[in-house]
Amino acid sequence: MKPNDAATAMPDLTPTSSNAPQQQQAQAGLDFIRQIIADDLASGKHSQIVSRFPPEPNGYLHLGHVKSICLNFGVAIENNGLCNLRLDDTNPSAEKQEYVDNIKNDIHWLGFNWNGDIRYASSYFDQLYQWALQLIQQGDAYVDLQTPEQIKLNRGSFTEAGTNSPNRDQTVEENLKLFEQMRAGEFNEGAAVLRAKIDMASPNVHLRDPVLYRVLKAHHHQTGDKWCIYPMYDYAHPLSDAIEGITHSLCTLEFEDHRPFYDWIISKVDTQAKPRQIEFSRLNVDYTLTSKRKLKKLVDDGVVQGWDDPRMPTIAGMRRRGFTAEGLRDFCQRTGVSKADGVVDIGLLEFCIRQSLENTAPRAMAVLNPLKVTLTNLPQSMTLQHSRHPNVDMGERDIPLSSVIYIDKNDFAEVPPKGFKRLIPDGEVRLRHAYVIKCNEVIKDANGEVVELKCSIDPDTLGKNPEGRKVKGVIHWVDSAQGVPAEVRIYERLFSNPNPEAGDDFMQNLNPESVKVLQAVIEPSLAQAKAGDRFQFEREGYFVADEKDFTTDKPVFNRILDLRDSYKPA
Repeated sequence: MKPNDAATAMPDLTPTSSNAPQQQQAQAGLDFIRQIIADDLASGKHSQIVSRFPPEPNGYLHLGHVKSICLNFGVAIENNGLCNLRLDDTNPSAEKQEYVDNIKNDIHWLGFNWNGDIRYASSYFDQLYQWALQLIQQGDAYVDLQTPEQIKLNRGSFTEAGTNSPNRDQTVEENLKLFEQMRAGEFNEGAAVLRAKIDMASPNVHLRDPVLYRVLKAHHHQTGDKWCIYPMYDYAHPLSDAIEGITHSLCTLEFEDHRPFYDWIISKVDTQAKPRQIEFSRLNVDYTLTSKRKLKKLVDDGVVQGWDDPRMPTIAGMRRRGFTAEGLRDFCQRTGVSKADGVVDIGLLEFCIRQSLENTAPRAMAVLNPLKVTLTNLPQSMTLQHSRHPNVDMGERDIPLSSVIYIDKNDFAEVPPKGFKRLIPDGEVRLRHAYVIKCNEVIKDANGEVVELKCSIDPDTLGKNPEGRKVKGVIHWVDSAQGVPAEVRIYERLFSNPNPEAGDDFMQNLNPESVKVLQAVIEPSLAQAKAGDRFQFEREGYFVADEKDFTTDKPVFNRILDLRDSYKPA
């Protein structure tokens, strides 16, 4: 693809969901990246913005990537520009087609479409190789035969200059011959690399003759066995941007020190397009790990059940947990774009998810810790009807009621604590959407555990308050005869330390109580859900039908979040 080809057609960048992300300009003004883009358009430097999202396909995308996706696609949408999806696939030993497929799925789920077909850095390998030859011919690159250990040792430190390689002054002809031998597979891995010739005394260590190509005899998921040398990320990335005609290359702050090399390599091969790299702060959230290498260790060691485990901060894991794309986009908009690194309160993320669920999740009842209750004077079984949502018209649902029901064990106490407003011996409570009941008898097993309550209904309290007294407590329940057994997974934060990487071993910060599996009883309407459907279980929290394990025969629900929300956004 030539640099100007990207501007030949306007793709469908409209988000794929009905909750489409709108223009994300702050009311008080533009963030610094959007201001740069606005200035470039106003000055005529660019007639159209071309951005890109360029992940490496060496793992699943995580929460940090959501910010980059929203930013790169967002600035394109706002300015009628283009946003490419390019996979920087320069390390086949760590890459899989599974990761490629998941990246595409995640971006679509978040609500975005990319410009044209998906792109790969590997599609540009021929051009990158030709540019490497050009660098050698210009005297700007050489083949180094030092071992990796020697190269690292001779690179110097932040306080000491590096040492020139003994191969640095080889002739152009020698370097061309050696580089051709590298490509022909005549060197073993680690025996030879192609390096840029810049300045071994540069105060920026990234300019101390960085490696451009290394020998890597690995099968590539796109190019097969065509190559046994592969370009380094720092070499392939800026040149891929140039090939695609990227105008603004947006990346996180850790690449700020790489920018001088980004600009150097663009100038040396004299590409037609001159992309500008701009850095912004990473999305750091407390209790959240966003190192793909460490997330992969959790998967490989079996700490979690795959990249899409609902405790994982991957997009796939958050989707399976029940987080919404709308809530994640809202979260990224609220956190904003800046140059200053910081840590965001995870409470803001949870607030945004709850906000997105409040008016979209139907209500239903589920008893997570069932306790049998016999209604001794219920005249007959009946079917009650109630709305699926108190504020949004979602229709009604049938709620069966018979003489035996289940309530939650936590809603009964023989010796109630102060302020307890639920069921006690000889006390009254209202069943949600049904009658006021009174506990007349407590039945225990041989171990003294409460196994059943015998209660009576007040027949005059269906849909109205009792006369002459106030009943403050309201509890949820499920009919025994028509209630459906279900597995409910209660998820907590994967890490107990706000900084998961604190200490010598991040694995020591894992929360041993991050998941609890309960055998619950749900109202029958929930058994007809589809995988991925979200609900508010009344008084319990928000839940989602697990996208992998849920069936109508064996319903499985994951808790998204509880109902408590202590976060107060500014």
